Amino acid sequence: MKKIIVITGVSRGLGRAMTDEFIRLGHTIIGCARSASAVEKLTTQYGNPHQFTCVNVADEKSVREWAAKTLGNYSPPDLLINNAAIVNQLGSVWEVDSEEFSQLIDINIKGVANVMRHFLPAMISRKSGIIVNFSSGWGRSTSPQVGPYCASKWAIEGLTRTLAQELPSGMAAIPLNPGVIHTEMLDVCFGEAAKSCTPVQSWVKKAVPLLLKLKPSDNGMPLTVS
Repeated sequence: MKKIIVITGVSRGLGRAMTDEFIRLGHTIIGCARSASAVEKLTTQYGNPHQFTCVNVADEKSVREWAAKTLGNYSPPDLLINNAAIVNQLGSVWEVDSEEFSQLIDINIKGVANVMRHFLPAMISRKSGIIVNFSSGWGRSTSPQVGPYCASKWAIEGLTRTLAQELPSGMAAIPLNPGVIHTEMLDVCFGEAAKSCTPVQSWVKKAVPLLLKLKPSDNGMPLTVS
């Protein structure tokens, strides 16, 4: 069955790879990204029935308008994927300045909450749909130099598992650790060593089937793309 799938952060990395693969399989993608040029390219490449919008998930007004536009043109999403996130420049907790820390929290935690706040009521009204919030191995463990990122992903684990207890029967909320994949974000963390990690195009062939198979009985389960 073809699905309507909402994905945040579709301009690059995992978000872009998932977008391409879901569309290849015949699903409809509603995507957002902060980059206007990336959104324009995606719109030119794919067009209807897909929709791509320039949205900063940290800006609730922007998210509210995006959700209203989307729900006015489409039925509530079958799958809502909160993928958009950033990582801090490497540094000890006391070395990360407050502006960078705040931006990370605004995108990685508040951004997820903003998207859920404005899409979930329609999904709950229909009593169907799967919410997947991307976590990290660093949402279940820790590592030096990425304290703010770890904190944000531990928050996503707690937020998502709490949501799972609040949803009506027939829905599910799942924190998903995508694994260790070679992306621009990983380059920041691992430098040259990142190149030895799983390529995005290999990862997406495992991740997309897993995402499409998620069901209400998976509600609250912290999962990992193997």
